[in-house]
Amino acid sequence: MNIRPMISALRRHKTASLLIVLEIALSCAIICNALFMVVERLDRLNQPGGVAQDQLLQIQLAGTGDQDNAAAMTREDLATLRAISGVEGATLTNQVPFSGSAWDTSLALSPDQEHHTLMAAMYLGSEGFLDVMGLNLIAGRDFAADEYQDFAAVMSATDTSKLHSPILISREAADRLFPDGTALGKTVYTANIPLTIVGIIDVLARPYQSEGNWSYSIVLPLRTTYAEGSYALRVADPGRRNDILAAATSALERIDPNRIVLNQRTYEDIRTEHFSSDRAMVWLLVVVCAALLVVTALGVVGLASFWVTQRTRQIGVRRALGATRGQILRYFQAENFLLTSAGIALGMLLAYALNQVLMTRYELPRLPLAYLPAGAVVLWLLGQAAVLWPARRAASVPPAIATRGA
Repeated sequence: MNIRPMISALRRHKTASLLIVLEIALSCAIICNALFMVVERLDRLNQPGGVAQDQLLQIQLAGTGDQDNAAAMTREDLATLRAISGVEGATLTNQVPFSGSAWDTSLALSPDQEHHTLMAAMYLGSEGFLDVMGLNLIAGRDFAADEYQDFAAVMSATDTSKLHSPILISREAADRLFPDGTALGKTVYTANIPLTIVGIIDVLARPYQSEGNWSYSIVLPLRTTYAEGSYALRVADPGRRNDILAAATSALERIDPNRIVLNQRTYEDIRTEHFSSDRAMVWLLVVVCAALLVVTALGVVGLASFWVTQRTRQIGVRRALGATRGQILRYFQAENFLLTSAGIALGMLLAYALNQVLMTRYELPRLPLAYLPAGAVVLWLLGQAAVLWPARRAASVPPAIATRGA
């Protein structure tokens, strides 16, 4: 098909053509970056925690007044929780994945290292931590019974030079610390305290994202009390989670009615709350993209309809000279393809420029080039779909009626 007549026709309508090109360019720039952000957010939403997500419950308490009997009461609490029907296990920990605020610690390869190698989430786990949380130990071993220490005793130690501990470490943290070999048996340091790696966990997500990585975590064999941590329960039947949560909370309140229940929630609720802003952002971006595509489509329909009305005589003449309906239809589709292509070419440059701004101000990663052709295909298809109705209307005008419509 000869495009020279199309270009001549578009030049006679420079303002309208330019507006459509700019509209498509802006749509291309916004949609490419929005699609990238949607995929990024969906990746965050699907980030694995490494724990038994459908089976975990968390109960967090706070005492009132003197807490001298916190350790004894914690032991009573754990015995009571483990005796509840449907509870497979109970343990204490200072945090769970995706819970928001975190206990972090720096890890270095030597005690005199000037800058740490990475920051890791520091989980404190009492006996049964791995089984209750549902963590997958892929190398090494769990803590031995005699390796657990009371958190309060460690914190009150006056001579830190004598402190040392075995640790479990997440696979990604181990690979970052020792990329050229196994981490098992190696020693890392936090605040000059040696930590020996005895086991590697497949995935243990942080309570929040840091350093662009969800899974830099370690576990220390430290027993906390209810005043310093929270209870984690694993249930056998996920369908009974809410009933067991209510029963466990009531049992703890009966042990000491003066304690305050700060949190009682399923792990699924923890994830939902943590990622609520990401989920809202995904929906917002989807709505914005949909609205932008609708506006762009309406612009194409309006312009094409206007041109059909303006070119009634021209269409009639072409029909009288033998042009078929299919040729008229293809003419308008090709004309729209030229406008859309010009808008996409400009839009790709704008998309790159917009991404540079987002990278600078909001620390968004660089836009992968694959999103540019993806956005182009979406707009090409949209343009062809939007112009179809006006083009079919133009192709359906009978030659005799068209020539009398001057």
